[in-house]
Amino acid sequence: METTNFWQDETCEYCEGRIVEKRVTLYRKVKGEYVLIENVPAGVCMECGTRYFAANVLKTVAENIRGRRAAARKVVVPVYAF
Repeated sequence: METTNFWQDETCEYCEGRIVEKRVTLYRKVKGEYVLIENVPAGVCMECGTRYFAANVLKTVAENIRGRRAAARKVVVPVYAF
């Protein structure tokens, strides 16, 4: 996993906790279907868990969602009613 110092010395705007870079999974609903985007680099607050994303990361996520890149794989998700 490639790491950068992008979030070094940054603190959370909500709780002032330390932010560290992690890889996260985003869940989005696009045209009525759920999409997962894995291994997204994010700054994550070690105290409250708030996630921060760099602009270039959000641009790549948007391109993935718009279908400019092929999905790596598809998974079946079971749905339960409460």
